[in-house]
Amino acid sequence: MNKAGFVALVGRPNAGKSTLMNWILGEKIALVSQKANATRKRSNAIVMHNDDQIIFVDTPGLHQAEKLLNQYMLEEALKAIGDCDLVVYLAPASDKTIHYEKFLELNSDKRKHIIVLSKIDQISQADLLKKIGEYNRFSDHFLALIPMSVNKNVGKKDLLDTIVKHLEESPYLYDPEDITTEMIRTIYKEFIREAIFDNISDEIPYESDVIIDKIDEDEPIEHIRATIIVEKDSQKGIIIGKGGAAIKRIGQNAREKIERLASKPVYLELFVSVKKGWTSDKKFLTDLGYEW
Repeated sequence: MNKAGFVALVGRPNAGKSTLMNWILGEKIALVSQKANATRKRSNAIVMHNDDQIIFVDTPGLHQAEKLLNQYMLEEALKAIGDCDLVVYLAPASDKTIHYEKFLELNSDKRKHIIVLSKIDQISQADLLKKIGEYNRFSDHFLALIPMSVNKNVGKKDLLDTIVKHLEESPYLYDPEDITTEMIRTIYKEFIREAIFDNISDEIPYESDVIIDKIDEDEPIEHIRATIIVEKDSQKGIIIGKGGAAIKRIGQNAREKIERLASKPVYLELFVSVKKGWTSDKKFLTDLGYEW
């Protein structure tokens, strides 16, 4: 019998969860940003490792919840911890263990987990050994500790082998040919959000969202119409930019990401709409797909 199961990727904001999932999958489907708290919802990547199937669940970072949207994000992470068969906790190698200790407090069901010591290329070998020693104080809590570097392509096989070791026997949960359970419009939305994070500074990316209004997949060009939602009139002006320069830059950046996944030319139309207070409007958040 093969093995299969759900594995939650959790950690503090900007720990590298989405980057790790894209790297393991070998395909970019999740938003990645240098800014913290870019991921808002759970998303799944289906990874075949030899004859076993691992469904990785990317999650928002574990953080203090202030706005209603942030509360939703924290709940998404906590639900993933409770729902999955196994948890992978990402701990950047330069972090203090206090973040992991907070995770242990949140992991009230004592869900079995693996620690991935990520970004090891950013510290010296001596500091890495010292950090491993610090985590060994908690060895009664975790199944394994795996040093990893996406940039150096280190640790992937060790992680997949270790995950499979701790999964139960099971038939495949999804078609082995699939790479995700996400709808294509959800992935496109995240690519546009990523372009906003890449091209607009300050708080605007955190107070914006995207609605995919229409997708026309007729060959040979895929047509996409989308609306960027912001909270203030001033933010709309910044998103558009002088002479439309900013929104053109966002559109070009997003289009290039979408074309790489779609493997064909894309025509992307972007519009901007103001919805004041949307990050605290539960009904509007629900309409955007943030379902409690």
